[in-house]
Amino acid sequence: MQRRKFIRNSTFASSILIVPRHVLGGKNFIAPSDQLNIAGIGVGGKGGSDLANARGQGQARVSAMCDVDSQGKHGVLRSRKQFPKANFYTDFRELLDKEKDIDAVTISTPDHTHGVIASYAMQRGKHVYVQKPLTHNIKEARWLQKLAQKEKLVTQMGNQGASNPSQLEVQKWVRNKEIGTISAVYVWTNRPIWPQGGKMPKANKKLKPTSLDWDLWLGPAAQTNYIHNLHPFNWRGWWEYGTGALGDMGCHIIDIPFKALALKYPTDVECSVGTIYDAKRNVNYFPEGCPPSSTVTLHFDPTPTNKQRIKMVWTDGGIRPSHPDLLTPEVEIESNGIIMVGDRGVITSGVYGLDPKLYKQGELIRLGNKTSDSEIPEFGHQYKWVAACKSGFNSKEHKGLTSSFDYSVPLTETVLMGNIAIRSYMLRSGSGKNMDYYGRKKLLWNGEQMRITNFEKANQFVSRNYREGWSI
Repeated sequence: MQRRKFIRNSTFASSILIVPRHVLGGKNFIAPSDQLNIAGIGVGGKGGSDLANARGQGQARVSAMCDVDSQGKHGVLRSRKQFPKANFYTDFRELLDKEKDIDAVTISTPDHTHGVIASYAMQRGKHVYVQKPLTHNIKEARWLQKLAQKEKLVTQMGNQGASNPSQLEVQKWVRNKEIGTISAVYVWTNRPIWPQGGKMPKANKKLKPTSLDWDLWLGPAAQTNYIHNLHPFNWRGWWEYGTGALGDMGCHIIDIPFKALALKYPTDVECSVGTIYDAKRNVNYFPEGCPPSSTVTLHFDPTPTNKQRIKMVWTDGGIRPSHPDLLTPEVEIESNGIIMVGDRGVITSGVYGLDPKLYKQGELIRLGNKTSDSEIPEFGHQYKWVAACKSGFNSKEHKGLTSSFDYSVPLTETVLMGNIAIRSYMLRSGSGKNMDYYGRKKLLWNGEQMRITNFEKANQFVSRNYREGWSI
């Protein structure tokens, strides 16, 4: 019998035990047969908390860990100390090939490696929890969605605010037409909080930490010597590795209106980006990096929840939206958040769905339930995924997940569509006064065909070039 089926059937098995479980292990004892064997791939920073939260109070057993920086001071050493019995690897492929009893893996690595690692794990029958954004490009996202269905795997994207019960309040307000029909959504962030908009630092292999396997860190990205300070955080601002401010925060913030309005694929996207001038008053041009700030506008077709076409406007770099007419000037526009504008009122929320508010005629009518993740970290987002893995594919627990790939793939695609527009915006030809930025147009998207229909060169950003041996 496969171990996964054994876990799923543990309720029946426990009914024929002669010796009560509490006699064997004391209060709150969890039998080894009821535990999920999990591994963490990327266990520094956010990866450390993802793994610890998935383990919970013993619902899962951490059997193995992997990180390309074996002595990383950004949390790897802490994770290794926390789970000293877990076998440690630097290459995720070695872990997944050797650790035959692993049931599920958390993947919390730089964006450019999400798709490759998740695909490798899923093709070996492992349930996966993957940090946001789910993938680095749209083609990878579609592939993982198909793979989850084919292999019958339980999946979850790491946008933990999706499990915040306050979101249920927002969904109720929208579906009860508390603010009428919604026409516009504004979403914004104060990110980036890392260097972005400048020139890529020069490679210098002499600066590489001895504990870091740089080749494994690069993964599917183009071969280059070590570039100082990209690892473990500043990679976010470079297209080869990251997805910018939109990729970092979009899946957290856009999630709230996306779910409440039952959105799917956008129909079109356009953008504008901030510029930086050099000392000679020339515009700096660094297409390899994300811009210092951007505005992205997307449109969505009407849905059964909202019978009107919806405009969504994203801003980053600290650019906040203006007050809509139905929101009084006294209401603070915070550094990250959402505003949903209907014909009878406004709904606001902070990041992760925190502190939602309902306004009508400029007056605060209703406060959503204030939630805290103090008792169950991150609203039980990882914990619920583990429970679903135990129950199995298409179980009640699985269907109750708030960011399984069936949902999180279209959400991720919306985020990545904005980045396609930004990267297209930077395309140019010619020189001097004859410079032509030929990609600065509204891009029309066919979600079913997975392509831009009116500007072929934008489709190069739907996928990526993979280093030999690293394709999905």
